[in-house]
Amino acid sequence: MNRQLLTAALAVATGVISLSAQTPPPTADPYANNADAGKLQFPLAAPAGKDTGAISTPLPGGVNKGPVDPATWKYGPNYDAAPGAKIWNPVKLKLMRGEKVTGGTVFATTDPAIYCAMANSGYDFIWTEMQHSPHDWEAVARMWRTCPNAKAVPGVRVAYADEREIQHATDAGALVVVIPTVDTVQEGMAGRDWTFFPPLGKRSLGGGQAFEMWGNVPGGYRNTANDNIVLIEMIETIDGAKNAREIASIPGVTAIFAASGDLGNFSGYKEGSPDYERLINTVHDAALAAGKRLCGPFKWRDRPDFTCFQNASETAAIARGVAAELGTLKDTQAKPEAGPFAPAKK
Repeated sequence: MNRQLLTAALAVATGVISLSAQTPPPTADPYANNADAGKLQFPLAAPAGKDTGAISTPLPGGVNKGPVDPATWKYGPNYDAAPGAKIWNPVKLKLMRGEKVTGGTVFATTDPAIYCAMANSGYDFIWTEMQHSPHDWEAVARMWRTCPNAKAVPGVRVAYADEREIQHATDAGALVVVIPTVDTVQEGMAGRDWTFFPPLGKRSLGGGQAFEMWGNVPGGYRNTANDNIVLIEMIETIDGAKNAREIASIPGVTAIFAASGDLGNFSGYKEGSPDYERLINTVHDAALAAGKRLCGPFKWRDRPDFTCFQNASETAAIARGVAAELGTLKDTQAKPEAGPFAPAKK
């Protein structure tokens, strides 16, 4: 069974989709492009065996007149979004409006059914944890493609600002990318570069299931991805706080995240102390100066100017949900006098 059929079968089995009214997804194979082999003509191709000097000499009708140089190259219109293209990522739309956005954390599981339950429980996006978890990308991609149209869009905190990490995330379909421990402008720019396609970034056109999941969006995925993917960069250290204004000002960064735990970890001060709060306020000021959104833990939902939040993990959400459902009946199990469920003897 090929991957598309397997994905559809899994989705049907988990109740995510029905068998009716399904349309085949666009191909995610970037190499499925040879249908016209043997039929094409190449009028602008170099003659066999001849050096054309193309490195310095433009072809007739070309836009770029000087030598081939990335510093002066005028990017072409082939991947421009259509005029008036609508934003289709609901998280990006809410952030643009200044509304509060919540992300539920998936940390422990790779079970698609649990992921989809979290994704349909009311959050705006799912913060799939890849920095502090042993998950592999195959398992994460499987979860995301099981319920691509859940209420919460797929998001991820990658391990670091790395081409492999970030392009695995975006090619698998992530619409929210969180970069941890951004200390310098160079790290912030690397996070931006691998998240977005040219001309904003350096993301390669490598295909992946993102083209299946989002291939039917208005305007097409490639042409609209840069306008719809949300990039959040985390300030977690003293170096990061020092450079927060420059990091927040990087084009393409949607929001910066004041990391409540690690700013304490790296500073040596606890939340509420003047030195700790100074660092949080430094991140706050950087976001405001750059006109970017400000993120933090959900416990800061009422802190001024914070508009996007990381919420609890799936295990904590289950425990809290059960507590709310059972009320006074929670943890009222019978206690046999003998057997494995008997109270431990002191």
